[in-house]
Amino acid sequence: MSAGKRWRLICYDIRDDARYRKVFKLLRGTAMSVQYSIFRARLDDRETERLRWQLSKLMAPEDALLIIDLCPRCAENVVSRNHVDGWTAEPPPFAIIGADSLRGPTKERHE
Repeated sequence: MSAGKRWRLICYDIRDDARYRKVFKLLRGTAMSVQYSIFRARLDDRETERLRWQLSKLMAPEDALLIIDLCPRCAENVVSRNHVDGWTAEPPPFAIIGADSLRGPTKERHE
């Protein structure tokens, strides 16, 4: 098994709304949403197995889970509509927003 991180495509079909919400919340904290019930995550083998175990604890036997390991070349050749084409080696960075920018525009006093 490879120790490096690779893109994983995670797809699921959950039959119960309560279980669906739990699975969605777990994946939202770990992966990036691609479409309804489809996420992508950059994980190593150990992280993938841990996520699979966590999901199995939330899912029932009638629910379906599919985790696809994408090789680097396959990830680079992803073609999509209204999403990012070609997943890069690293996930996109997150922007750090300062407290000043969270306040929004301020009214200037005109005297």
